[in-house]
Amino acid sequence: MTISKVQYTSRKLAEQLRGSPYMAVISITDPTTPEAKLDPLFRHVLRLSFYDAVPADEFMPACPGLFDHHMAARISTFIGELHAAPFEISLMVHCEYGISRSAAVALFAAALTGAPLEAREFTYEANQWVIDQLEARHPGLSVDVPQPLMSQDRRQARRA
Repeated sequence: MTISKVQYTSRKLAEQLRGSPYMAVISITDPTTPEAKLDPLFRHVLRLSFYDAVPADEFMPACPGLFDHHMAARISTFIGELHAAPFEISLMVHCEYGISRSAAVALFAAALTGAPLEAREFTYEANQWVIDQLEARHPGLSVDVPQPLMSQDRRQARRA
């Protein structure tokens, strides 16, 4: 396994991280905001810009700013190239708040590569449209989104 672990976070935290050539980044921003200011030591960066939105139905024509199959292809290719590399690397995915878009892409990356996903139980708000588009590129792959109660169980276990 070349991708050793997958993480997801908010833009604010990603911009504060010290870069590393051993960590790749998928940087997701809103179309109305500038690119994230990431440390230049991050050498493997895929930048995407799309809204955290779900189309009304699958027959809706592509709207500017929505996640689409072209972006899904770019993510799939990026992850595939990282996973095929001859060195071990971790993957961090960020979006504006680190809740929906980044969680969806992180869940997909973990399912595709078998790499462990940190804080997986908190990905229950992952954007289902993003997951569906990514899964469509890999027939037979199933991304399992955890139920919200899993995160509650972890929080209560820490208190005991």
